Amino acid sequence: EVRLVESGGGSVQVGGSLQLSCTASGFTDDDYAIGWFRQVPGKEREGVACTDMSDKSTYYDDSVKGRFVLVSDIAKNTIYLQMNSLKPEDTAVYYCAAEAQGRSWCYEYDHWGQGTQVTVSS
Repeated sequence: EVRLVESGGGSVQVGGSLQLSCTASGFTDDDYAIGWFRQVPGKEREGVACTDMSDKSTYYDDSVKGRFVLVSDIAKNTIYLQMNSLKPEDTAVYYCAAEAQGRSWCYEYDHWGQGTQVTVSS
């Protein structure tokens, strides 16, 4: 059974930084995709940053390019999302998701974490 455990999140002021982490378990090898999505009430969930652990290819949504960095640690089956220069529009529930033999372009993966709230206040 695949399990995703998220940590991080919280509240920060505009321009601040936060880091999210997600540790995956249950995958049988390193051929899986994993990433971060976010959702605000009344809007569709959107992919933020995702990576293919097998080849390290990484996708970023245009809204976070240059501000967010996804770092993967395959030895720990963990990814980190470093979020810098945060804006109020980054406020959302952030979900970690993953899929065996998946690819990096942040589509609806099979497995999801419970979500963590990120709030950016001005």
